[in-house]
Amino acid sequence: MSVWSELTGQNAAIAVFRAAAEAARGGGAEASAGGSQQMTHSWLVTGPPGSGRSNLAYAFATALISGDPDGDEATRIQVDARSHPDLHVLATEGVIIKRDDVRDIVKRSHYAPSIGRHRVIIVEDADRMTEQTSNFLLKELEEPPERTVWILCAPSEADLIPTIRSRVRSVRLQVPSVADVAELLVRRDGVDAELAERAAREAQSHIGMAHRLATNAEARDRRAETLQLALRVRSTATAVMTAARYLEIAGDDAKAITELRDAEEREHALHSLGIAPGQAVPPALRPQIKALEDDQKRRATRSLRDGIDRILVDLASLYRDILLVQLAADVPLVNRELLPGIEQAASAATPARTLATLDAIQTARTRIEGNVQPALALEAMLVSAVRTNDPERGAA
Repeated sequence: MSVWSELTGQNAAIAVFRAAAEAARGGGAEASAGGSQQMTHSWLVTGPPGSGRSNLAYAFATALISGDPDGDEATRIQVDARSHPDLHVLATEGVIIKRDDVRDIVKRSHYAPSIGRHRVIIVEDADRMTEQTSNFLLKELEEPPERTVWILCAPSEADLIPTIRSRVRSVRLQVPSVADVAELLVRRDGVDAELAERAAREAQSHIGMAHRLATNAEARDRRAETLQLALRVRSTATAVMTAARYLEIAGDDAKAITELRDAEEREHALHSLGIAPGQAVPPALRPQIKALEDDQKRRATRSLRDGIDRILVDLASLYRDILLVQLAADVPLVNRELLPGIEQAASAATPARTLATLDAIQTARTRIEGNVQPALALEAMLVSAVRTNDPERGAA
């Protein structure tokens, strides 16, 4: 089975990377007859969240390490498990990628490949590097060792400093279609076709979120409650209460994602340190456990922020649907199961007010990214929705 077979909606990008892997097998960094087939040692994969940036990066890494443009099963299994000795991953569970982490992985980049054709370093969420950290990485991207390949992932080129952008070859991904994502869920995860289509549509083609909605009933329930609450906001008081509930929903969602992983990590760490279940942690080993707990707290903070952002994305899809109904646009709705409530909200306000609410949602996302208290940002956003939802105010 080809390493590219579980990717969806990215045929053009797959062609570029597969050709590059072919060129790497045949002659390293030389360009072949077509410019699109040139192999280089520094890449940037960009695309919106859920487009499959990291999945494509790991598929390319598998092809490069194995020396086979379609990869091989043994290498794929190791890359999927992040256990291949020639693969290094720089990711963060926190808000930013630390300079010390970059320094450590730069050292590893100078090792010769152990068993593969290349040593590959993947930087997930490269947009989370500060300018100082990015500058530290510059020289490595300019002159990497001959058999080392860097693959950076970010939402867009604009998220990285210009000097980084000038030293990498960029490949931009497109948003997969709802049909493509639904087909992947059916083929890969065995999801019922109707549920797969709804999950793909409500996730707005975000592959990871579509998988979660298709396979987790609690995630579907939380999303449904989020939208129903928004449609019921009628006053400043209900806006404040709804903001508080959104924080609870985001917290529950983050907990569901991180709780099991945290427990597994702790169990694995204790086993690695030779500590039996129920045994007290010896004082000499407490710093390692404390470091793990600190990492998990940082991940929890990021997961909560990501959960809030997912709520705002879902709300944007709701008010986008309201606007489409107001304009009588012949465009499919994301939340068509909520059509009666959407039509009622559409009749209660003007398109201008709905646009103002959409602007407020984006403003809330920007404020939260800027470390404004999420509760305040959500309250301000929901207050702007009051006039849109309230029939009496909307008619005024």
